[in-house]
Amino acid sequence: MLNCLYRHTGRLLRSASLLFVATGIVTTAPSLMLSAEFSVVSAAYADDDDGDDGGSDDGGSGNSGRSGSDGGKRFRGPQTLMDYLDNRRQIQAPRTRSTAKKRQQAAPVYEPRRLVALGLSDENIAQLQQQGFSVADRVEMRLTGAQLTRLQIPAKMSLQTARQRVSALVPDAVVDFNHYYQPEQTSALETETKPAPAACNGTDCTLMRDLIGWNEPQAGAATCTSLPKIGLIDTAVNPDHESLKQARLEIIRLSDDELPQSGTQHGTAVAALLVGAENSRAPGLLPQAELIAVDVFHGTKGDNNRATTYDLIRAIDLLAEKQVPLINMSLSGPDNLLLQKAVEAAAQRKITLVAAAGNEGPHAKPVYPAAYQNVIAVTAVDRNGNPYRRAVRGEHIDLAAPGVGVWTAASVSGARQKTGTSFAAPFVTAAAARLKAEKPDLDNRQIAEELSRQAKDMGKPGHDPVFGWGLINAQSLCTS
Repeated sequence: MLNCLYRHTGRLLRSASLLFVATGIVTTAPSLMLSAEFSVVSAAYADDDDGDDGGSDDGGSGNSGRSGSDGGKRFRGPQTLMDYLDNRRQIQAPRTRSTAKKRQQAAPVYEPRRLVALGLSDENIAQLQQQGFSVADRVEMRLTGAQLTRLQIPAKMSLQTARQRVSALVPDAVVDFNHYYQPEQTSALETETKPAPAACNGTDCTLMRDLIGWNEPQAGAATCTSLPKIGLIDTAVNPDHESLKQARLEIIRLSDDELPQSGTQHGTAVAALLVGAENSRAPGLLPQAELIAVDVFHGTKGDNNRATTYDLIRAIDLLAEKQVPLINMSLSGPDNLLLQKAVEAAAQRKITLVAAAGNEGPHAKPVYPAAYQNVIAVTAVDRNGNPYRRAVRGEHIDLAAPGVGVWTAASVSGARQKTGTSFAAPFVTAAAARLKAEKPDLDNRQIAEELSRQAKDMGKPGHDPVFGWGLINAQSLCTS
């Protein structure tokens, strides 16, 4: 009887929740004329980053990212209350069979039995080998001049103990777990169903560029003489997609060849947003630009893509060696000491790093690399300027860009709508490229400051945790 009553009560609560969502009021603003300040902030109710299943249909869907830990980037206000409420929500949430099953099948946060370390000498390695450690991989990190090492820990030793052992032996070394990072993408089972969008062909596929004035330069705007190289750290990219066949595209795979290749859905969509052919069904923002795409991900048994800290650092290092001044990272994961060092080293080389803010929800903790001090964190809005409902919020958010229902390439052929902060980041990367082309002497900090200064203020006046400094504004940039 009690079980029956519990089930009946649960159904009533779920029905009430659905009724509340269905009757919620969403305010909108004209897509072309965004006011400098929004008195009411309403969420854009749309899918998460698209769980593109590899087809060529012109359909829309979406997905969510992963959570990280605190640290790294500046915080302009306390977050204790939000963290408290978030923890209370997790504790009090009813644990259904489906949620329990999902928790059991949750992906691991870091590589088992492995650590990553920066700054171990040959002598240090020999000492560690005497204690049962072994070297799985080791390369020189050109950004710092130090050795980046992937260590296999001794049998029957925990990762935490192993980390403490290495740090005690070499206090100057930077040691951490080999954390996993994910593209902002979810499974098809979690993807909400949306009606197929209208067909989009050729130059009519505006990618919501009108929202930021991409094709509406101010009078007297200069012409971009030479666009800089753009780096992309993402999943695999399909070079045979019609939007990318003629692109100036170099693809490098860093992940172990023995591991399954990552899917092409996410990387192809982001690459096409940047450099897709102008006359294709998924035209890019900068079709003339050169793109170097580094695939750091590999497939897993659960049909997910993940990358390790080790490969992510190697990708940043590789692009720095190739003298790439701009890097787009539409991925997220936990805070990591070595990744933070790599970001700091890239910033010292004046490299502009742009990252998706993440799709964990407005009360989630910051994710990385977006939350690091030297990274431009990009959130997503819809065509009416409403914030994407699952975008991570916080004082580390820098800029907002279109990211709900963005038209871009499907993984095999054709195009479809995509949603999430992953697809907002390329708009800021493209704007930074135009600014760099117009003013090549600007360094990464100056580019971030200039883009923030030109942004259209949204939400509360000045910087706020929802929109950052506001919506990216491309009208004053040079035209390509």
